[in-house]
Amino acid sequence: MQKKDFGLAVLIIIVGAVVYLRNPLFLSPINLGNTANLIGLFGLFAIGQGFVIMTGGIDLSVGSMIALLGVLFVDMVGKFGVPWPLAILVIIVIGTLLGLAHGLLITKLKMQPFVVTLCGLLIYRGAARGYTGEATAGFPFGAKYPALEWLTIGRSFGVPHSFYAMIIIGIVCWFVLHRSVFGRHLQAVGKNEDAARYSGIRTGFVITAAYVICAVLTAIAAVYFAMFTRSVQPSSHGNFYELYAIAAAVLGGFSLRGGEGSIIGVVLGAVLLQELQNLVNLLGIPSSLNFAVMGAVILSGVLADQQFTRYREKRRAAIALGAESRKSAAPHRQKSEIEEFI
Repeated sequence: MQKKDFGLAVLIIIVGAVVYLRNPLFLSPINLGNTANLIGLFGLFAIGQGFVIMTGGIDLSVGSMIALLGVLFVDMVGKFGVPWPLAILVIIVIGTLLGLAHGLLITKLKMQPFVVTLCGLLIYRGAARGYTGEATAGFPFGAKYPALEWLTIGRSFGVPHSFYAMIIIGIVCWFVLHRSVFGRHLQAVGKNEDAARYSGIRTGFVITAAYVICAVLTAIAAVYFAMFTRSVQPSSHGNFYELYAIAAAVLGGFSLRGGEGSIIGVVLGAVLLQELQNLVNLLGIPSSLNFAVMGAVILSGVLADQQFTRYREKRRAAIALGAESRKSAAPHRQKSEIEEFI
């Protein structure tokens, strides 16, 4: 666990203690279970956003992609009777293709990630609304899917399966990002893409793979959200979810400049965001202030990241200057010792 992760964990405990003192219902089993479910749902695609931010990019299409893929999944299972394992596979394949399209537009056509994913945000939302004719997509009345419901909205030992899914995917992504060659390449590309290219790293492949990973995790999250809500309103489903993902990643130590980040951090960021949302509900703060809280959190995270980076750069410069001074003073000390000996 990095220092940033430890600090974030302490902040989560402090905020939780304050909320509990104001409203003991915070630690009730029902509230903890519901909060854990939301942490799992949002944590899934926040982890994917972290991979993209690691490259110095950003994906603004996450929320709209969840709406489009959610509509398609609900219709495949509920309307057309497609077996749910096949439907999930199709959704993941579609997500992979969308992520691949993002990556190729950015690496091959040299388009800005902001522009590409902003267009994706508009296209996917419009496609979802056009596909349903502005209607809500939902499962047939009384339809039951026991295995699918157990997998997505079920609970074991009181813990939602969405939370288990986030933990499992988080562990896999931790090894990918922090213990694999691909993870080292991803960090190198984020720090300096040109230097990484000249050192022999296939930067185009690495960046494209990051967008594919993000889209695949978003597709998995879309299935969980569709089962959680049981219906998808394409005009509002997934609205502003990309902000949650970006906020969780920034709070978790991912630098918007790229090259820095921690999977543990982004999971803790998702925990803190849902804790803040829970704070708004339990303390009777108007829900209209949710986005104000979100904006303040993002701003605070970016400011803290900038200040930490400046401090670290100054410290490195001071250490380098001290080492250089000692190096230049060494010959003079050696000469003085020789003269004294003589």
